[in-house]
Amino acid sequence: MDKVENFNTLGHVVTLSERKNIVITGVKKIESFDNEEFLMETNMGYIVLKGSELEIIKLDTYQGNVSIKGKVNSLTYMENLSKKDKEDGVFNKLFK
Repeated sequence: MDKVENFNTLGHVVTLSERKNIVITGVKKIESFDNEEFLMETNMGYIVLKGSELEIIKLDTYQGNVSIKGKVNSLTYMENLSKKDKEDGVFNKLFK
């Protein structure tokens, strides 16, 4: 039983409740965020979370846990996200 608990604290889990509350574990870094999109680096790759009225409820940088509320429209894993891709996402939103 202890092994399962240790795996969960070091692993990556996504829990979505009623499409409006999401908890993600295994988050290494939040690259960018606003009320419509979050870009996060996790133990399993980059995640893009899109929705509306998104806001961080709880952020635990020590354990890598993030709680977000708002309407969730999509959750996408991205492989091999380059620095240019990350910057394009942020700057494209600023200069639209």
